[in-house]
Amino acid sequence: MKKQRRETEEEEHSDIISSLPDCMLAHILYFLPTKQAILTSILSSRWRALWTLVPGLHLDKPTLYSIRTSTLDDILLPRNPSTLCKLRIDCPRRSFVDKCVQAAILCGVQELDLVLDLHNQTKELPGSVFFCTTLVVLKLRGHFLLNPPDSASSSSSMFPSLKILRISHVYYANHNSLSTLLATCPLLQDLRIKVGDSDLDFLDKETDKKFNILVFVPTLKILVLDCSFLHWSFKLHINTPALEYFNFKGDLDSDVVSENLPNLFKSVLDVRNCYHLDWMWKLTSFMGLLCNIRSMELWIGTAEYILEHSSSNNHYDVPMFHNLSSLKFYGDLWAMWSPWNAVKLLLCRAPKLQTLTFELNYRCCIRSFSVDFPLKKPLDVPECLSSHLTTCHYKGFSGHVMELVEQILKESKVLKTMKITFNSDLDSKEKLRIHEEIMKFPRTSQTCQIAFD
Repeated sequence: MKKQRRETEEEEHSDIISSLPDCMLAHILYFLPTKQAILTSILSSRWRALWTLVPGLHLDKPTLYSIRTSTLDDILLPRNPSTLCKLRIDCPRRSFVDKCVQAAILCGVQELDLVLDLHNQTKELPGSVFFCTTLVVLKLRGHFLLNPPDSASSSSSMFPSLKILRISHVYYANHNSLSTLLATCPLLQDLRIKVGDSDLDFLDKETDKKFNILVFVPTLKILVLDCSFLHWSFKLHINTPALEYFNFKGDLDSDVVSENLPNLFKSVLDVRNCYHLDWMWKLTSFMGLLCNIRSMELWIGTAEYILEHSSSNNHYDVPMFHNLSSLKFYGDLWAMWSPWNAVKLLLCRAPKLQTLTFELNYRCCIRSFSVDFPLKKPLDVPECLSSHLTTCHYKGFSGHVMELVEQILKESKVLKTMKITFNSDLDSKEKLRIHEEIMKFPRTSQTCQIAFD
């Protein structure tokens, strides 16, 4: 009798998942890869159509090549409104992309992530995308040709709900394609763009027109621009009063204007191409508009360029950052270059700095001698080291740039913590050697503790 009761209970427990409502099962299937979610349709008649209720689908090449044509037709069948919230397509089949996008828009899709790899071919972004009023997130990457309709010809905003827009290496139909798109996103909060020379292949190179990146979005809070592979002349104009985070990677050999940034809290700068005559003027003007930020990450190469230009000019051209409390230097550090003067120059411009971080990857160089640029006027001890800096953290330390650690310990009067996180490639013997050497460095702050990770 007990055995029969136990078997009955096991049967009830084994089928408990089938007793769940369809909406809950569809939610569970959402966390499976789409291919596996579709395979559940063979379990029983109850499961045959459940996967079509999943609120998010990821249709990549392995998934599409492994399922039947009839199943693809099921994907394109009209769903009830709001049953498909998220669609990601990574597929080289242009016609299928069009059908899927159109079906998703009819379902009121909120997040659309499109990746297209056509191998030296292009496809114009489906026109229906530009009039999807339910989109909250739009991500585009690959061989799409971006050619939005003129916003002036539209009676209302094309993307009234869009808050997140990410565009990575798509093609642009004309010089204003990107700016036209941004002008139709009145509620945009997060914008991330990667653009390079190859993305502008459809532009007329014989004209003097510049590629326009005009960001006039009053609600924008996050802006990430990666123009590191863009050498075509471009115009960058930023007017974003709500902006809190700004990440820029590229050069300033173009028309760059940033204004109205009263709420900017953090910036990440990787500015290159320092060899034209007015580079320092452009950089200091650009950085001057960021002077109220509280946190900054600076590519160590940019700091080197600033030092190099300052060695032949007055170093006080570098703007003051009176509110800066956290500063991080990152990037590759070549063996031939000593970074302390470049770091010190920036520290002199941040009198209230409290936290200093280094995340530098040491790179070997054939030339082993040290290169530094003498300044016309020696730098004083930075004010922040005398009265504000309490925390310094060196991440990925390999022991090659001892001078940074030594000078910070020597000149910081109120430093509380010097944290050293070793490079993962170091063996225990080398870590011990570095540990012993650092512990011998003199410390001006009597309360400073050195912590090794």
